[in-house]
Amino acid sequence: MAKSVKGAGDAGEGEWLKVAELKAMAGAQDPHAKEVDNLTLRRFLRARGQDVGKASAMLLKSVAWRRDAVPGGVIPAERVRAELSNQMASMCGVDRAGRPVLLVLPAKHLSANRDMAGFKRYIIYLLDNICTRIPRGQEKFLCIVDLKGWGYANCDVRAYIAAIEIMQNYYPERLGKALMIHIPYLFMKAWKMVQPFIDTNTRDKFVFIDDKKLGETLRRELDESQVPEMYGGKLTPVPLS
Repeated sequence: MAKSVKGAGDAGEGEWLKVAELKAMAGAQDPHAKEVDNLTLRRFLRARGQDVGKASAMLLKSVAWRRDAVPGGVIPAERVRAELSNQMASMCGVDRAGRPVLLVLPAKHLSANRDMAGFKRYIIYLLDNICTRIPRGQEKFLCIVDLKGWGYANCDVRAYIAAIEIMQNYYPERLGKALMIHIPYLFMKAWKMVQPFIDTNTRDKFVFIDDKKLGETLRRELDESQVPEMYGGKLTPVPLS
């Protein structure tokens, strides 16, 4: 049976009253904000520590961004075909809480070939896809970031910052945890440049795993049947397409 996850359950009456206040406040400035569902509104509210004013500003920015970045409401796979061909991301079943698992392989990203506009579209496509897999009763996903083989050719601080800013600003409270594994020393130097752009709430979700504790960590987070085969498990990752 899946374990309950903090923050994924029902809100109290006081929080729902704030959700209603948020919808009214944001909707008064942008009618499109009234179309946002209550669970999404709650995530924006939680991302701003229950401060309705700050949550409203964040929501309005997100609604305007979405209208511009995804004018049709969804990004077709054809628009990110080049990025998908790298097979940098795969879907990997669920964790013990029932949250979908995303596997990311940054060593398949080459900074010299990166087009920033295309990369941002890919990140939106990726996040939209993993979020549609989140089952009812859950609101977050687990991410495994495997840095095996990562080197100078893969280092792309601007792209990392862009991806994290999209996730934390426009998909708040969706990331449950990011397990960073097979971490090369060089990556930590790049990470120090990325860190100042990550808000505290998001930064705390990145967990750096020592190689010696990888097996133990994965089996604590995942049932044996859900551990990817590359880590000694039984599940075959399905590349995002």
